[in-house]
Amino acid sequence: CVSWLIPELCFSIDRVTSIADRLNVDFALIHKERKKANEVDRMVLVGDVKDRVAILVDDMADTCEINDNLMELLIMINACKIASASRVTAVIPCFPYARQDKKDKVGQSRAPISAKLVANMLSVSGADHIITMDLHASQIQGFFDIPVDNLYAEPAVLKWIKENIPEWKNCIIVSPDAGGAKRVTSIADRLNVDFALIHKERKKANEVDRMVLVGDVKDRVAILVDDMADTCGTVCHAVDKLISAGAVKVYAILTHGIFSGPAISRINNACFEAVVVTNTIPQEEKMKHCPKIQVIDISMILAEAIRRTHNGESVSYLFSHVPL
Repeated sequence: CVSWLIPELCFSIDRVTSIADRLNVDFALIHKERKKANEVDRMVLVGDVKDRVAILVDDMADTCEINDNLMELLIMINACKIASASRVTAVIPCFPYARQDKKDKVGQSRAPISAKLVANMLSVSGADHIITMDLHASQIQGFFDIPVDNLYAEPAVLKWIKENIPEWKNCIIVSPDAGGAKRVTSIADRLNVDFALIHKERKKANEVDRMVLVGDVKDRVAILVDDMADTCGTVCHAVDKLISAGAVKVYAILTHGIFSGPAISRINNACFEAVVVTNTIPQEEKMKHCPKIQVIDISMILAEAIRRTHNGESVSYLFSHVPL
């Protein structure tokens, strides 16, 4: 038996409801109060979790309050453990601090590896299992001493491309940076099309200095694929580069659409046919201000992963198929 725990402010009830409906289980709410010092004063589980499996589904919905959301998740995991839950699974589709996974620059020996810190906090709080999607760096799985299932949006992306881009057989899959080459080659191989990549040089974080296109996109439909977009500076520079190189249409497909700062205005002003994201982060408000944004629902993938892990089955099937 499974208990669904959804804090009222930072979880998307619609998303969790769709998962619960697919699994034919109930979900519970958490009553939350804050002190004047903005601390979480009290979080009460509205439902019995004793000797049950507690599954917490977190969106990290509001990126401006990601630290609050993370702290609330840790408190809820601990609350489930001390309420005698037999097992606690945290479903975190968009893993926080995933981009801070290593010390990668000269002279930054004192830089933190925040992704490892988050992994430690989740383990110490009492989580027994983590389910996430498209980690920015796959080695983050090694930061944990508990099981981690890193799911992939690729099957859902392939399905969307075939159903929504009539010219997909004449497309070219493009990575906006060298780090995403493995991702785009996998998609290109499964579609039996070509791929290209854009080499970018940064002066500092979120600021691209120069971009060089490696590959021929002339008279082709270009599909930019990346794991996440924050301020969208990179993908908007990339679409300009592709159009100037002769691409007839440009789509962007992203797993995690963070869309902070000037992202929405940049997308509106760019020459995209569509910017497609999954709903690992809720996009309802952003879609009201940007008609180019389209959403792929991945709740069925998360639901099937939860069902399979709960029943002791393999999740490998989900790496290449979208569950019906």
